[in-house]
Amino acid sequence: MLSLLKKEVQSYFYSPLAYCIMGIFIFIFSLTFVNWITNLQTVRFTFSFANIFYNYFYYFILLIPALTMKSFADERRSGTEVLLMSTPLNVFTIVIGKFLALAFVYFIMMVCTFVFPLITLAYGKVMWSSLICGYIGFFMWGLVCICVGMLVSSFTESQIIAALLGEVCMICLLFVDIVKNNTFIQGKLPALSTFLNWLSPQERFYSFSQGVLRLSDIVFYITVIVVLLAWTMLSVEARRYRK
Repeated sequence: MLSLLKKEVQSYFYSPLAYCIMGIFIFIFSLTFVNWITNLQTVRFTFSFANIFYNYFYYFILLIPALTMKSFADERRSGTEVLLMSTPLNVFTIVIGKFLALAFVYFIMMVCTFVFPLITLAYGKVMWSSLICGYIGFFMWGLVCICVGMLVSSFTESQIIAALLGEVCMICLLFVDIVKNNTFIQGKLPALSTFLNWLSPQERFYSFSQGVLRLSDIVFYITVIVVLLAWTMLSVEARRYRK
């Protein structure tokens, strides 16, 4: 697995893709940071990095599919999928290796944003409990998005289609939170509203944004990640048998 992990990480950093996505990620995050700092001069509210993370979801879903679209689709397009499947590595190792490589790239992106809390610490005060919980929640939410992107990429050999379908799936995840707050759903279908509330990843992150680290939320994210990775393995295995 280590050889595959090294190969996957190198494939991202030896191409401009990872650098472009990281650059856009940091640029949008910095604009959000500056915007919130500017508003502090005219609006009375408490500055919180967790709030930035919470509002950053909508920009974030535009970036992750661009990062995950090549995970399996590029292997099929370039014809290296057959070579990969013929190696001694099993499907479990291949999927986990690709997932860990993407998680590492995403982790580097998150580390780059830590310069903003340091700037805040130099000129003000940082709420460390809220900051740490926000980072943990946002990282786990990102891992869920990565798993969704990998699953979609395993369905097609076109990176463009994989990116577009990934966008649609992630937007649907965000709409879960909107649908559950609909007055008709809450009034006429309370059971459905309760189920959607339990299913919403964004609702789970709300506790992290408040500086609260709940075991149930962590277990939820881990469970979703495991389920999505298992579906990806089944998708790759099914295609392997078809060939």
